[in-house]
Amino acid sequence: MFERKAFAQLLEWKQKYGNQYAAMLEGARRVGKSTIAEEFARREFKSYIKVDFANISGQMLEVFDDIANLDVFFLRLQLVAGVTLYKGESVIIFDEIQRAPLVRQAIKYLVADGRYFYIETGSLISIKKNVKNIVIPSEEHKIPVHPMDYEEFMWAVENKSYSALRELYQTNKPVGNQLNRKLMRDFRIYMAVGGMPQAVQAYVDGKNFEDIDRIKREIIQLYEDDFRKIDDSGRLAQMYEAIPSQLSANKKRYVMSKVLGKRTTTRDKEIFAELLDSKTVLISYNTTDPGVALNLTKNVDSYKLYLTDTGLFTTLLFHDESEVYADIYAKLLSDKLSANLGYLYENAVAQIITAANRKLYYHTWKKENSTHSYEVDFLLSSKAKIIPFEIKSSSVRFHESISAFAVKYSAQVSGQYLLSQKDVGNEGMLMMKPIYMLPFILEEL
Repeated sequence: MFERKAFAQLLEWKQKYGNQYAAMLEGARRVGKSTIAEEFARREFKSYIKVDFANISGQMLEVFDDIANLDVFFLRLQLVAGVTLYKGESVIIFDEIQRAPLVRQAIKYLVADGRYFYIETGSLISIKKNVKNIVIPSEEHKIPVHPMDYEEFMWAVENKSYSALRELYQTNKPVGNQLNRKLMRDFRIYMAVGGMPQAVQAYVDGKNFEDIDRIKREIIQLYEDDFRKIDDSGRLAQMYEAIPSQLSANKKRYVMSKVLGKRTTTRDKEIFAELLDSKTVLISYNTTDPGVALNLTKNVDSYKLYLTDTGLFTTLLFHDESEVYADIYAKLLSDKLSANLGYLYENAVAQIITAANRKLYYHTWKKENSTHSYEVDFLLSSKAKIIPFEIKSSSVRFHESISAFAVKYSAQVSGQYLLSQKDVGNEGMLMMKPIYMLPFILEEL
């Protein structure tokens, strides 16, 4: 069982909010929600009952036919589960809750009853279809569960250097060429494996990249099967599969009409909303006037998409090249992939920022007297100020966009970062950091 940061959030929920809210673990399928919930129940409660609505017996399902009389309901639940519940010391886990909308609606009354704690888990895919005729409970304390972030990955592989790396970051001194190359290779391993627990477990178990890649392909296939259950036309899966190619085309935004090969319809936009609800993708909005506010000036029709997990992105990127997986992974780990794959590092940055529970924004604007545009890859806000980030996979010599942004919005900019594989440095106010230090930058904002 891997240590996950969601445990700390669940503990805070139990101590502060458990008597008022059920915990709702949100996230894509296969990110570890069910495992986290059950392990937390083992650690923190005297007993627990897990009801998996994706694999439920007829006898257990019958228990939920009538929950009006809670005394009888809890007695029947304990008898069928073969578990004794203790008032104030037990938790009931409702796994894949989206499959049982009426049970989800009843959370309000179960929480108000006050006898036990409740944890809900489940993919949000097709959730809109399952909640049409129910009242969504307000008694849910939502906890996002992302793929394992870089620190969780380091815990999993028992790499003890993360705390020392944090201290090194705080010195603002160069790492040194040899050590930086080693640390970047460690980070590229994370990019190759990703943060899906099954893939991480395979890596920890010493599996080769053929096996790890097969696991990731199975997860992608699982997602696409889910997509086709919602949209049997295949457009939803098509939107998902097109993310790497849309980024590689060096476009300023994801162009749905190009992906589908036709004009975008209202139904296409509805399908796109389902893709976002699935939590399998990350959306970064183009903000039109970052000098005012990022969220208030975002253009909802201008955005980029990334995959929730960079390991899956790596696999999807080379989806049609399964026979040469070994060569691809060897090149990635040795930094010998084509230099135009900078968007692979962009996806890694998007994942890190999202894991810190921050939203994604970028900014483009036209150069004066030119048909070309500037683009800043990511923007974050901190204390009413803006911090721009530019991502480079290799050379750091050219950074015209971020420099122009710092001039244009000088009154609003507080710090500017160029993230790459290079060692710590700076050019005036522009701070240059290796990409593996991004989590520490975020901790300070």
